[in-house]
Amino acid sequence: MNIFRLLGDISHLASILILLQKIQSTRSCRGISFKTQALYATVFITRYLDLFYEWVSLYNFTMKIFFIASSCYVLYLMKYKYRPTHDPSIDTFRVEYLLGPCFVLALLFHYKFTVAELLWSFSIFLESVAILPQLFMLQRTGEAETITTHYLAALGAYRALYIPNWIYRYFTEDVVDPIAVTAGIVQTALYLDFFYVYFTKVLQGQKFELPA
Repeated sequence: MNIFRLLGDISHLASILILLQKIQSTRSCRGISFKTQALYATVFITRYLDLFYEWVSLYNFTMKIFFIASSCYVLYLMKYKYRPTHDPSIDTFRVEYLLGPCFVLALLFHYKFTVAELLWSFSIFLESVAILPQLFMLQRTGEAETITTHYLAALGAYRALYIPNWIYRYFTEDVVDPIAVTAGIVQTALYLDFFYVYFTKVLQGQKFELPA
């Protein structure tokens, strides 16, 4: 594992811990898209089916279990414990417009025509767009709590750090994964507007507000 992959994993881990801290400390899931969290749970569950038949390492196993368990726990908090604090009237993105195309792309672009590989490809494509309901929600409200923006920044940094990881692996291991690379670039591009506001406002001590 190279430094870029490790930093990406740490950033991903940090994003989930920040999200859990936000929900537990404020006792509220205000500003968090349930649909995005449900999509991420779907991503982890469909991607990590190899837990049942392939051992890679303790690190790999631990991270996969954490991502699945934490995403399901977030859904529990939002659906049951803090349900009154979630406003579905602003979390209105039509996720079927994401699920359907990602399923079709998985059928078209994969490395082996097996259930596990098709689900892996599906998870890669779905992860690239899973943040869209959250960004759509931000667009509708026009603002966000600072801790929520830190969560989104860490989540965006996780995928952005995978880009130098792929470049490093190409030059040192002669390995390239066109499906993951393409989806990762799309995912990173979706964060560009958010990162602009985050760096120019939040990191300057101002409230996160989208331009009118």
